[in-house]
Amino acid sequence: MSQRCQRWRARKAVYRHIGEAFDPSRYAVAPVEERPAREFVCEHHYAGSYPAARYRVGLFHKEPFAAERLVGVAVFAVPMNQRVVPRYTGCAPSEGVDLARFVLLDACPGNSESWFLARAFRCLRAERPDIRAVVSYSDPVPRQALDGTVVLPGHIGIIYQASGAQYHGRGSARRLLLDARGRVVSDRLLAKVRREEQGAGYAVRTLIQAGAPAPRPGEDPRAYVERAVSSGAFRSMRHGGNHVYSWRLDRRGATPPQRYPKAIDPVPMELYR
Repeated sequence: MSQRCQRWRARKAVYRHIGEAFDPSRYAVAPVEERPAREFVCEHHYAGSYPAARYRVGLFHKEPFAAERLVGVAVFAVPMNQRVVPRYTGCAPSEGVDLARFVLLDACPGNSESWFLARAFRCLRAERPDIRAVVSYSDPVPRQALDGTVVLPGHIGIIYQASGAQYHGRGSARRLLLDARGRVVSDRLLAKVRREEQGAGYAVRTLIQAGAPAPRPGEDPRAYVERAVSSGAFRSMRHGGNHVYSWRLDRRGATPPQRYPKAIDPVPMELYR
């Protein structure tokens, strides 16, 4: 795996060899609008979802006598909670973002992701000086659909390590709720239904599309979530926590040598109906 680079196409992982030639003169990096970024990420990223973005950067492939083509997107998003940025970077919550999506198509040669990441940070520094820090995670736990198809092979953040990111160990261990296709049903999505928050209707439709029953007329939202989760449409998986990385954009200089993780987790054997 250390000799291959992960890419995506229609939510499926594809790999390129790191020894491939990469010609940077045929690529460009620039801010990208919300709509094309969202469409690209939802079409190709394994999660099929788009975060609450604060800034977006695109990787464009330039071909002679043809329009530039979007082949990669980096999405810097609002972190999941207000504690993340201060805990890992020492900055105020509003001064940090989460590199929540980093997607390159399988057409991108090996090592192009490191080149793209460095220039995405450069764009972020130039256009959003109010953002001083970036946090990101790598999920080392492989996941499979119910039919055995590998949905997420697991990764340890090789490009983050190559960029000199600060490593903070692993986040909190937890249990994940997976649908039949191996996708995570987030606690946030369930909370929207329970509390009848904005987006609750979409969240209910997501559960139904995953195989959960529809709500009964007049059913309490909390009772519905419990019934949906226990309907048999989902599986529970023990997760040891994501690897956590960070960068301070307002500081220059080499990062001290660190003991980075070097292997993904074994395939989880403990799956529950």
